[in-house]
Amino acid sequence: MTQPSTRRPARSEYADFYAAYIGQVPDGDVLELLEEQLASSLDLFASIPADKLDHRYAPGKWTVKQVLGHVIDAERIFSYRALRFARGDATPLPGMDQETFMAGANFAQRPMASLVEEYRHQRLADLALFRSFDEEILGRTGEASGCLFTVRALVYIIAGHERHHVRILRERYL
Repeated sequence: MTQPSTRRPARSEYADFYAAYIGQVPDGDVLELLEEQLASSLDLFASIPADKLDHRYAPGKWTVKQVLGHVIDAERIFSYRALRFARGDATPLPGMDQETFMAGANFAQRPMASLVEEYRHQRLADLALFRSFDEEILGRTGEASGCLFTVRALVYIIAGHERHHVRILRERYL
């Protein structure tokens, strides 16, 4: 029998926009990947020199600290959606405008250690929640941004979204 956390979401379980993120998640146990990401991302963030934290690879692009803040914000929103859908809440949820979130954030003024600690706590809380989900819960659905998602897809989106941004950090910032 397939473990609930190893079955990939079907294409019908998420909006088209998220296919690129889910496509970045390798086969295997997505919860193990989330754990591995926690360790490797903590190592990555610790290795970034202080003079690079406010670096932008092009005008109008986010700084390293802003990218990390965005990853935290997005994970928090995706996990909140997963919790709502897992608990059977059928209330349609609004979308997230990442530029509005960035404009309202103070990531540039925060110490990197504070952002790293927030990331660590968010991921650990999500892992505890997601480990409690069985196959039936992972298959539950809800609406966000006018689209249908399963809980499973949201877990995969979190993993793929982080992979996407870590790749960009490595390629364009470091």
